[in-house]
Formats: sequence, structure tokens, C-alpha cells
Amino acid sequence: MTKHIKIDFISDVTCPWCAIGLAGLKRALQNSADVIDAEIVFHPYELNPTMPSGGQNIVEHVAEKYGATRAQSDANRSVLVARAADAGFDMAIDENSRIYNSFDAHRLLHWAKLQGRQMQLKNALFIANFTNNRDLGDHAVLVQAAAAAGLDVSEARMVLESDQYAAEVRSEVDYWKSRGIRSVPSIILDGRQLISGGLPVKEFGEILRTFATET
Repeated sequence: MTKHIKIDFISDVTCPWCAIGLAGLKRALQNSADVIDAEIVFHPYELNPTMPSGGQNIVEHVAEKYGATRAQSDANRSVLVARAADAGFDMAIDENSRIYNSFDAHRLLHWAKLQGRQMQLKNALFIANFTNNRDLGDHAVLVQAAAAAGLDVSEARMVLESDQYAAEVRSEVDYWKSRGIRSVPSIILDGRQLISGGLPVKEFGEILRTFATET
């Protein structure tokens, strides 16, 4: 008999570990389908809320924000690409990739949730950003992602050209910060157990099976 759980997935679409974490979680859920039936709900988090239009080169960004050298940045990207591949996600970031502002993407994700297509859009945004190295602050890119997710393109443009759902996104970000969330991905099982970071598929699976049998 399977246990139905709600999984709150707090993340930023410009966060590579969030893309890795989602890919790993989905695989783990497939492998645990005999014990768990899960509903994943995405929530916004902004790692770089002041990022300007056009973004910033990834090497420059990690140097400024974390003090990483170019060699460290190169090594970290290699780890990300390998971990993504292990989870079944194609991550094509390199030294020319950029970090972009994600606020409008989060507004679109809020709208997609109301349309029942949030997972599809989340996947499309991660692919646009990390596989195709597209600018997630560009409305044309976001509209293309909406189309790939099976959403109405005209409605997507209307959302992006307005300030619709801006207050809701800010409120959600503030809420999760008030709950102590300081890094992403943060994954909460049935409001009771927090998983931090993009874990390997095997570790996700072990946690899910334990949660299903012991709670």
C-alpha cells in the first residue's frame, strides 16, 4: 500500500543544485512508487534578487559572491555537470554561462500552478537555463518555456507584461525565509521532514522509503 505525501520544493530556477535535486528526486520517486505517491508543489526563492537585466558571468558571480578562484569555479562546474548526468539531467554550463534574475520566472511559475502545469514549466525553465544557456530574464525565453510546458502563450505574455503575481511571489519568499530557509533546494516532506540540497538518487530514495514506513 502506498503512502500519499505532499512535497514542498523550495528553489530558484537559476540554482544548478535545484535542477539536480529535482531530477534526482523524480528518479527516486519513480524507484519508490511501490511505497510512495507524491505531489510536488514548487515554491519560489531568490538567490540573487538584485541581479540586473542581462545577468552576470558565472565565473565573475561565484568569485564575487563566494570568493572562488577560477580554478575552483571550473572544478565546481565539473562536479555539477557530473552530478546532473547521474540524475539524468543534461547540464551544459561552462565558463561563459550567466546567472540571471529569476523574479519573472517565479511569477510565471505561480500562474502555471493555477493552470495545473507547474511541474512542466519548472522542467522547461531548468532546460532553458542549464541545458540551453538561455536568459531567464528574457520574456521571449519565458514564453517559449511556457509553450514547451503546454501553457497558453498569449496568457503567459499577459502575465509577464503585467506585475501579476508579484506580490504573491514576494510573500512566499518572505514566508519561507521566516521559516528559516536560507539555502535551496529545501525539500519538505508532508510538512515534517526537511531535506537540504540536491542529494544523489540513492540517498533520496532511502529517505523516502524510511519516511513512508516510519511516519
